[in-house]
Amino acid sequence: MSKVKTAFFCQNCGYESVKWVGQCPSCSQWNSFVEELMQKDVAKNNNGWKEYNDDKRSTRTVSLNEIKSSEEKRLVTSDGELNRVLGGGIVPGSIILVAGEPGIGKSTLFLQNGLWLKSATVLYISGEESEQQIKMRADRLKLKNENFYLLTETSTQTIFQEIKKLRPQLVIVDSIQTLQTPFIDSSPGSVSQIRECAAEFQRFAKETNTPVILIGHITKEGSIAGPKILEHMVDTVLQFEGDRHYAYRILRTLKNRFGSTAELGIYEMTDEGMKGVANPSEILITQKEDQLSGIAIAATIEGMRPLLIEVQALVTQSVYGTPQRTVSGFDLRRLQLLLAVLEKRGGFHFGVKDVFLNIAGGIKVEDPSIDLAVLCALLSSYEDVALPHPHICFAGEIGLSGEIRAVNRIDQRIAEAEKLGFEKIILSKYNQKGLARKKFNIEIITMGRVEEVYKYLF
Repeated sequence: MSKVKTAFFCQNCGYESVKWVGQCPSCSQWNSFVEELMQKDVAKNNNGWKEYNDDKRSTRTVSLNEIKSSEEKRLVTSDGELNRVLGGGIVPGSIILVAGEPGIGKSTLFLQNGLWLKSATVLYISGEESEQQIKMRADRLKLKNENFYLLTETSTQTIFQEIKKLRPQLVIVDSIQTLQTPFIDSSPGSVSQIRECAAEFQRFAKETNTPVILIGHITKEGSIAGPKILEHMVDTVLQFEGDRHYAYRILRTLKNRFGSTAELGIYEMTDEGMKGVANPSEILITQKEDQLSGIAIAATIEGMRPLLIEVQALVTQSVYGTPQRTVSGFDLRRLQLLLAVLEKRGGFHFGVKDVFLNIAGGIKVEDPSIDLAVLCALLSSYEDVALPHPHICFAGEIGLSGEIRAVNRIDQRIAEAEKLGFEKIILSKYNQKGLARKKFNIEIITMGRVEEVYKYLF
């Protein structure tokens, strides 16, 4: 009988060690090592994908010039937002990892995408829900598909036997943390199990040219559960996020080998599943009757798509001596920097005021071009005066010396503002190079300093 081999794995980052250690040398986490059994005595089954696949690939060295370049024919889904995020559709043989908070709608999104795909045979593997639960969800979505098959199983060996029989053109796994391979003797969800199961699906995807979507969990810190190598193994990593108190969800690309990583998809959670939002700017700006102080509209860009979002600020006298700084959807340190610029360059005494800032719609914005709108919302609330022009928006980054800096892709921002009926847009004067004012029907106002903006507005 062969000797049983064990190893210790860090449950946080997947670092492997021959003996137990208190602190992980890789991620410095304490008490994260767990002993796992490695069944190396079992001959690894390659699952026989050579017979499954019709094209016989010879394993030999080839010159790069010999390889004929051809455009990959993508599997285009009925979901325009997902196609945009993936760069035009699902690439054959690619492996996509989707992660997000529990209850955010990952399973619903990919169940409906599988049911919408009438042209291909889809296999949906669930290790979390029973067939009955998935059927109930499909009925709620009011979708039917003859080519959609369901398998509730967690053993990878059984899963690959079923895949051989069915030969699907798309495989969706919900979720990778529930699967278990017989070659590793540890509980599902452990680092070595996740790594080995993902490796088996990677071999299957590459050798059979079948795309695989893996749905994953995230840890309480917000990172994808399992070893970091999981993100290196897959071709695309998508993050599904949003505030569960709002109906809107955002699908972001963290990594994409076949497209841009700057893309963004916006969905609305409805009774009939996830609906793509074609024009998010209209939703992110509140329709209001009266002019209110502390509100400014920013022309920002998320990925390739321009958005107009509402920035809400409230500045009040501090009661407890230590002023509060509370933000939602914006970087707190960035707000403190802008307050320091206003204090130093404008002479406004924000040091004795409580400041609250909110980005409407529950989305998080990282684009620095929102600075100017944040600054104007703060000044409007400080003076308790609404902005004099109701149809005005802003795009500009604020420097430490109080200058308004230029931002990129300004034409798209102006076009989006014009489309939504805005009459004026304030930009940096350094954005004037190459700006075709004649083609826009919106008044473009350019300024160089924070003081000029204050004089113009108030």
